Amino acid sequence: MSINTAVIYGSARSSRQGIKAARFVVKKLEDRGHTVTLIDTQNYDLPLLDKMYKEYDADSAPEAMSVVAKILDAADGFVVISAEYNHSVPAALKNLLDHFQSEYLYKPSAIVTYSAGPFGGVRSLVNLRGILAELGTPSIPSAFPVSQVQNAFDDDGNPLDDAYDTRIVKFLDEYEWYAKAMRNARDKQECSESIPTQQEMCRGNS
Repeated sequence: MSINTAVIYGSARSSRQGIKAARFVVKKLEDRGHTVTLIDTQNYDLPLLDKMYKEYDADSAPEAMSVVAKILDAADGFVVISAEYNHSVPAALKNLLDHFQSEYLYKPSAIVTYSAGPFGGVRSLVNLRGILAELGTPSIPSAFPVSQVQNAFDDDGNPLDDAYDTRIVKFLDEYEWYAKAMRNARDKQECSESIPTQQEMCRGNS
């Protein structure tokens, strides 16, 4: 069974360059047989967080929010692609992530960061690890920073340096291990009425 991966890209700026990295990651996942859906914050006009998806009555959430919830719920794991804004993550990415909760539970995440400079956005990585852990999608140990992203890929996501093709192999190998292991654990999980998070997990995968 192929792995279902949601790639979450978190910049809504008009001059953004990280979409090139997102397209690169999508291609590499598809080459490995994943079912991939790109969640581009620019394509989903989510409001600033007022009510989380779970707080809406049935079928009353904004359509874009419902679409994203279904993608996240169906996924076996997530690759989150983040710029670095002032030592942290973009507001658009944080806003999208915070709208959801049970959809992430017991699934791994993998982090790609980027910047226009030499450090590859690694300072946002520190913040993002804590955010994802709190949401219930712990990030894998490896990360994939991209320096000078504007020069790293063409507009279609093809690498301009062959080193990226080599570097991403170990990163995605590790992500796949966690995605398969955690999916197997979810499949075997017996639902207990005494543990609310398990109840949410079982409803989400029914």
